[in-house]
Amino acid sequence: MKKYISVSILSLLLVVGFFACKNLLDEDPKDQVFVDNFFQTENDATAAVNSIYGILNATSSPPTFGGVYFASYWVASGLTSDEMENRLAGATDLDQLETFTHRSTNSTLYDFWSNAYKGIHNANFAIEGIPNVKGDVAFKNGRLGEAHFLRAMLYFDLTRMFGDVPLVLTTGGELTPPRTSRAEVFTQIISDLQFAEQNLPASYPAGDGLGRATSGAATGLLAKVYLTQGEWQKAVDHCNTIINSGKYGLYDDFAEAFRIPNENGKETLFSIGFGTANNSISFWEAGQFNVRLLPKQLSGEIPGVNAQGWQVATQNLYDSYDPQDRRREVTLLTSIQNLDGTTTTVEPHIQKYWDKVNEPAAGNTEHDLPYLRYSDILLMKAEALNELKNGPDADAYGAINAVRKRARFDGTTELNILPDLAGLSYQAFKDAVLQERRWEFVAEGHRWFDLVRFKQLETLVPLAKPGVQPEAYHYLFPVPQVEIDLNPNLLPQNPGY
Repeated sequence: MKKYISVSILSLLLVVGFFACKNLLDEDPKDQVFVDNFFQTENDATAAVNSIYGILNATSSPPTFGGVYFASYWVASGLTSDEMENRLAGATDLDQLETFTHRSTNSTLYDFWSNAYKGIHNANFAIEGIPNVKGDVAFKNGRLGEAHFLRAMLYFDLTRMFGDVPLVLTTGGELTPPRTSRAEVFTQIISDLQFAEQNLPASYPAGDGLGRATSGAATGLLAKVYLTQGEWQKAVDHCNTIINSGKYGLYDDFAEAFRIPNENGKETLFSIGFGTANNSISFWEAGQFNVRLLPKQLSGEIPGVNAQGWQVATQNLYDSYDPQDRRREVTLLTSIQNLDGTTTTVEPHIQKYWDKVNEPAAGNTEHDLPYLRYSDILLMKAEALNELKNGPDADAYGAINAVRKRARFDGTTELNILPDLAGLSYQAFKDAVLQERRWEFVAEGHRWFDLVRFKQLETLVPLAKPGVQPEAYHYLFPVPQVEIDLNPNLLPQNPGY
């Protein structure tokens, strides 16, 4: 099985010990003493950086659940869109997200906010302390590059979700920091990613460093940051850097992008590692994608399966695919072959994370969460070129058609479906890019962000969820009330909440 980052017992102590304070934005003055005393060797630098990765997938620090990207991130993005509906009985907070009735007390949003700041605090600790290590400069800069990349990623998702957020860059300082303007947060994100891009390696030695950030990951995330800001030329330039590097590409078959042996392969710029990534952390070593997404009926048909079907795809999503689109077959499940030979029909469930060859029993999975894939680079380039030139050019068509061409492949042959796009207006091409992203990235945490960026939240959600009507204020989530109670400087609350 795949091996990722070795996370030491010491890094576990960092994860747990840093955040015993009630307010997750509080800083402990003793941290500076810890920084000065802790960092002695290259192993200390690695342990500090590993503690950031550990927060991404798994933490048991009460009262939050899971890690930053364990469930709250991609589940919230799916539910607050036209992608997913909740079927977990009694999960009021998830029902609220699905119906856009969520408020500042929503626990799923609090999970993400609080865990993200835990990761940022660990990143700050690493960034402050690693320069003190006696060792190879290139090694230290590489570890610093990882810490800067991860801090940038966390701030990027925080500010996209909540707007103005506290910009905390040290382990000491103000105990109740105010919110920082989104523009200033973006400036820091870009600075962090530029440092990472310059100091991270393009790859790591075979068998070492799987799951670690690379220079390509930093370049790709910079493309998305610039796209989000509307800096179209910079977005195109960074996408082209990835495309022209020759390091990345699409698998011929969409299904291959979700085979466990292919994780961290040519289609992956960065993913959140689960499975054997954190052997020394005994919280959640496995992802919960299959538990949450596969239908309950599977549990009665496959011994040992723990499928709960807590979140499902909307029927509207399923119906939007061409029936022969390879992505529909790989992504969605609508029938179960029972042991007695009969078939049970179910509403559309998401099965893309179920590698039936390597994990036939489903349930807990070693599958990563793909945070940034090569197809995302292609579709970002298409989107940015369309905006830059007020209409698609040949390069924009080439980028989106490469994704469509792959979707025509049924595993053996290329079908006569999803023809190459041509002759579209600016708006028609923009609509086509958004639709292509919907088909390509189900349950990868993109959909709410895409609908917000395209300003289609109010228009498209009601088509999938009749009676649900998002409003303009839903383009941001509310700052968690728990944090406001501890730090009134986080006021005013986002409008509408």
